Amino acid sequence: MYHSKDTYAFPNLFTQIGQGKSSDAELMAETSLFGVSEGSAFIQNAKNTYYALPKILKDKAGYTSAVFHGNNGSFWNRNDMYRSFGYDYFFDATDFTLTKENSAEYGLKDKLFFQQSAKYLEQLQQPFYSKFITLSNHFPFPYDERNSSIPKGNTKDEAVNGYFATANYADQALEELFNYLKESHIYENSIFILYGDHYGISGTRNKALAPLLGRDPETWGAFDNMQMKRVPLIIHIPGYGKGAEVNTYGGQIDILPTLLHLLGVDTKSFVMMGQDLLSPERKQIVPFRNGDLITPDYSMIGENLYYNETGEPVPETNTYTYDKAAMIKNEMAKLLKASDHVMETNLMDYYRPQGMTPVNPAAYDYSTDVDQLAEQAEKAGDQSTSYFHKNGNVSTAPLYRTDAPQSEEQSTEKAREESETAPPEKAETSLP
Repeated sequence: MYHSKDTYAFPNLFTQIGQGKSSDAELMAETSLFGVSEGSAFIQNAKNTYYALPKILKDKAGYTSAVFHGNNGSFWNRNDMYRSFGYDYFFDATDFTLTKENSAEYGLKDKLFFQQSAKYLEQLQQPFYSKFITLSNHFPFPYDERNSSIPKGNTKDEAVNGYFATANYADQALEELFNYLKESHIYENSIFILYGDHYGISGTRNKALAPLLGRDPETWGAFDNMQMKRVPLIIHIPGYGKGAEVNTYGGQIDILPTLLHLLGVDTKSFVMMGQDLLSPERKQIVPFRNGDLITPDYSMIGENLYYNETGEPVPETNTYTYDKAAMIKNEMAKLLKASDHVMETNLMDYYRPQGMTPVNPAAYDYSTDVDQLAEQAEKAGDQSTSYFHKNGNVSTAPLYRTDAPQSEEQSTEKAREESETAPPEKAETSLP
């Protein structure tokens, strides 16, 4: 997918999270606002007014929106924040079948998560925007022989050793998902955005990782840690044919304006801290929450400057470069301060982007998502646009194929139970 002609791939996209970690990444990707300087906006500012991607797409083009996450909805206070974002549905751990065998440290394993999500995804009224938050490729990266097709790494750090197998597992889970999306004909009508929310291996473990990158742990330093802040960003548009690897330097703050411009949405009236990564007028400056920054030429870490090409420090005698970097740092500090001001004052409560209405968080109840799907289908009737309806009210979920061993065990056990208890009459074709 990364090298496909239908893909824009960004090898120089950096995580800009603060203490909010995954929640900061979601905030930036959905609103183009930075996480707060201390703590998590998802917890501290969940009652704010936002003009986030779900609401933008609803008001501009009538999109339905849904989040899928195999963990508890209270984690990072997502239950509240997603209401403020305007998500129609939030399928969390209560909507999935979790067992000790099919779950990892933070919830449902990816292959089972995607498989169990299919029965909900096919019910969404089109057009829809859906977000999947995966969990398997996450610290502490536990090695699971039954779900691993490559061996552990060979370092003194078990988290580093398990990372490669969990990353490989996550990649296989994505392949299974995309196979299903193609089989069910969801694929060709969609745009896909894949991004990393934060670092994989934390900075404290980078020296253990260094030999696997052909590096000497003894010479590993702050510059190398900065380079490890890169995270994936892939925008895949089936049938586009004009994709490319885009070497622009950018951050998670830039995801929203980039996507909206690809969709043809005018963003002039929105308050966004990011920029379109595909715009010829883009500035390639990436600020970090701690005040550091990176450009295509150099990295500024504290008061120190490093050439990106060599990793060597910029000589202090090069006053021109230091002065230029100081000006950029000051400019980026103002950007961060502006974002903080928006958050601290709930500024969006006093502002209306053109063609938008504010979100009413009280209108959303995620405890009844399954019932709401059925109600929407009944309300739409023959005008329903869901894939379930377009498939003759027959579920596409059986098209999902996974090699996850837990899935086979569950299917066998379920079949045994059903054969013992269920009457042999008609098959059910309503909402799974």
